[in-house]
Amino acid sequence: MEAYLDNSATTRVLPQVSELMTKIMCEDYGNPSSLHRKGIQAEQYLRYARETLAKLLKVNEKEIIFTSGGTESDNMALTGSAFANRRKGTHLITTQIEHPAVGQTMKYLESQGFRVTYLPVDSSGRISLEDLKNALSPDTILVSVMHTNNEVGSLQPVAEAGELIKRMVPGALFHVDAVQGFGKARIYPKRMGIDLLSASGHKIHGPKGVGILYVGEKVKLQPLIYGGGQQMNLRSGTDNVPGAAGMAKAAELLYAHYEEDTERLYQLKKRFIRGLRELEGVQINGLLPDFPDGEGTAPHIVSASFFGVRSEVLLHALEEEGIYVSAGSACSARKPQPSVTLRAMGVERWMLESTVRFSFSVYTTLEEIDYTLQVIYDKIPILRKYTRH
Repeated sequence: MEAYLDNSATTRVLPQVSELMTKIMCEDYGNPSSLHRKGIQAEQYLRYARETLAKLLKVNEKEIIFTSGGTESDNMALTGSAFANRRKGTHLITTQIEHPAVGQTMKYLESQGFRVTYLPVDSSGRISLEDLKNALSPDTILVSVMHTNNEVGSLQPVAEAGELIKRMVPGALFHVDAVQGFGKARIYPKRMGIDLLSASGHKIHGPKGVGILYVGEKVKLQPLIYGGGQQMNLRSGTDNVPGAAGMAKAAELLYAHYEEDTERLYQLKKRFIRGLRELEGVQINGLLPDFPDGEGTAPHIVSASFFGVRSEVLLHALEEEGIYVSAGSACSARKPQPSVTLRAMGVERWMLESTVRFSFSVYTTLEEIDYTLQVIYDKIPILRKYTRH
């Protein structure tokens, strides 16, 4: 049996998505900037993609910019807004547990003369609104807070943060990295005070190499890429028509069954967490104190630490049985360094080297969950027996 439980790294493309993209690439392959019929056909696919994604976010279609993925969207949001609004101030705020696409970009902006405040998180991986309030100042021009943590699944109080920012520093922009949240939660930027929002196609059963950045109509942004002036001069380059249409189709299909899929994912998560608790020396990370079965966190992510077993050892032991998981963020998995998220959460030292992330999708079955638990029950005692002390 095979169990793919690394869906936070990437997801299997939905059949309807691949069919649509194949049609565009092989039949309706025109350049949307061309004025002939093939170009007009391509432009219609782009219009469909913008309209679909804008409707799901309840924003204007002109506020949707297509990018190469979540990383570019984050970079464009942060550097583009920071440099465009530098005259208003140089203070930026983010959290200690952001994805490297945000964290490393903030480090770069620091090197360019910006001052960055990194908000701490509690043991559940959540920021304090009081800390955010105390960090805000008249010099603050941008706040960036992720919606869903990619390692432990903690959810940030995004709507409350947006309200606080707009009330205290009306001119400050609010960016949300929703790469792990889009498709798993209802996110409405205009209602939540969000000025910039990043999302990615391959996290929602769409293609790799495409993402979006929602840019509020009043937001000033300096482009990262210059050229032919596509996408209202904000992101030049020939439009990725199959990618944009594929991402829109994936989002459309996911949100059509949002309630039932979300409930099903939570049921899988609860069963898995309860199953892991049958073993001694297992710590589930990112849970809220009053919700031990994972309520109030992302429905698709479980982070577990196994005492006495190194992450990569367990990862490969599971792989031998056809179970695919991750030792942390896929974007930094090949760089052996302790998890920034877990360190910020103040976990015990042993957990930094013994944590594995399991992440589910609409394709995940109850049989896969039970199979994975049984393999873990069989493997952990053996792996602990041979652990060096």
